[in-house]
Amino acid sequence: MSRDNDPRRVFSVSQLNEESRRLLEGALPSVWVEGEISNFQAASSGHWYFSLKDAGAQLRCAMFRGRNIRARLRPANGDSVLVRGSISLYTARGEYQLIAEELEAAGLGALQRALEALRRKLAAEGLFDDARKRRLPAFPMHLGVVSSLAGAALHDILTVLRRRYPLLRVTVFPATVQGADAGRQIAGAIAAANTLADSMEPPLDVLLVGRGGGSAEDLQAFNEEAVVRAIHASALPVVSAVGHETDFTLADFAADVRAPTPSAAAELISPDADQLLALVAAQGLRLQQMMAQRIAQREERLKWLSRRLRHPGARLRDQAQRLDELEVRLRNALRQRLRLAESRVASARTRLSARNPAATLADRERLLGQLQRRLQSAVRAALAARRDRLAACARLLDSVSPLATLDRGYAILSGPGGTVVQDASAIVPGTRIRARLARGTLECDVIESLPPAD
Repeated sequence: MSRDNDPRRVFSVSQLNEESRRLLEGALPSVWVEGEISNFQAASSGHWYFSLKDAGAQLRCAMFRGRNIRARLRPANGDSVLVRGSISLYTARGEYQLIAEELEAAGLGALQRALEALRRKLAAEGLFDDARKRRLPAFPMHLGVVSSLAGAALHDILTVLRRRYPLLRVTVFPATVQGADAGRQIAGAIAAANTLADSMEPPLDVLLVGRGGGSAEDLQAFNEEAVVRAIHASALPVVSAVGHETDFTLADFAADVRAPTPSAAAELISPDADQLLALVAAQGLRLQQMMAQRIAQREERLKWLSRRLRHPGARLRDQAQRLDELEVRLRNALRQRLRLAESRVASARTRLSARNPAATLADRERLLGQLQRRLQSAVRAALAARRDRLAACARLLDSVSPLATLDRGYAILSGPGGTVVQDASAIVPGTRIRARLARGTLECDVIESLPPAD
C-alpha cells in the first residue's frame, strides 16, 4: 500500500515534536515549580541552562538572557529555588523542558507556607476573581493615595502626575507601610478613603495603594488579610503598586489593576496631557473608537493566529539553545585538538633532545677526556717502565764493563799499535807499553818479562 492510500496519519519526527510542543504550551502556559538546582551552566550568550530535581525526578530548564538579567539571584548547584515558567519541548532534540520566566529563592519557611495558605483561602472566597476587576476611569479627577508620607514612592507618584496630568487632584491617606502595625493602618486608610470619597470635591474616583521596594519581610504588610479584604471591599477602583516589577503580594491579586512600580501606577492612572488635547475634538474621539474596535478585531485575529503559529521568539530560543550546544561542542573539539598538538610537540621535543648534537658532542668530549687521561697514564707508565729497564741495563753494563775493573785497582796494558797485552812473553824487555788506569794513563818501559806463576 502506498503512502497516499494509507489511512493512518504518519508524522515525521519534526512534526510529532512540534505537535507535542504545541500541546504542552497550550495545556500549561504558566506554572510554578520548586526544586534543587543541578547541572547549572551559564552560556557565553548569557542564557542559563540547569535542571530542577527532587527526590524522585528532574526537569530540564532554560532561562534566556532577556529574563535572567532581571533575576534577583544567580543560582548555583544545590540551591533550592522557585521557578515560574511555561512547559515546552526543545524540538531539535525532543527534550521536555521548562522555559523559566522568574526565579527566586525557596524555603521561606513557615511565613511562606502561611502566605500560600492565606492565598488559597482568599482565592476560594473569590477575592481574586478577574470577573470583579473594574476598569480605571479614563479621565480621573481626584486620586487618593494610601502610602507613607516619608517614603520615596509618594514623591515619585507626585512627580509623574505633575508631569503628565497636573489637573488631577491628589489626597494622601497616610499609613505606615512597614512594621507590625502597618497592615492595620493600611486597611484603615483604605476604609477612610471610601468613607470620605463622596464628600470630597471633586469626589474620589480612584485609589492607589503602594510603597517602594524592599525585602519580602518589608512588603509583608501588603500580604495581610485585613489589607486584602479592605481592597476587595473598596467601592473605588484600586491600583496596587508594591515594590518592584518582580515583587508580588496578595494586595496585587485583590486590586483591580496591578502596577509594577509606584511611578508606573501614576502613569496608568493619569492620561497624558498631549493626548487629552488631541481628544478634545469630536473627530478625534470617533477615530479613537474606530481604532479601539479595529485593535480589538486585530487582537482576536492575533489570538486565533497565535494558536496556530508558533511565536518567532520560541523559534529564536530554540536556535539560541542549539547555538549554545554547538559552541560547547566546538570548544571541546578545539581543546581536544590543542591537547593532541601539545602531546605531539612534547614528543618531538623529547626526540629532538635525544638527537641533539650538543649532547652527543658533550658525550664525545667526556670520552676524549677519559681517553686522554688513560693515554697520559699509559705513557707515564711506559716511560717509568723504560726508565727502570734502562737503569737495570746500565747496572748490568756497569757490572761487565772493564772500567768497573779499573776502579778495583786493575790496569789495561796496551802494546805498540794499541793492542791489549795479555801474555807477558809477547813483550820484549825495553818495549814501551801504556797502562790505562781508572783515572789517567801511565807510559811504562818493560824491564823484564816473567813467566806466569804456577
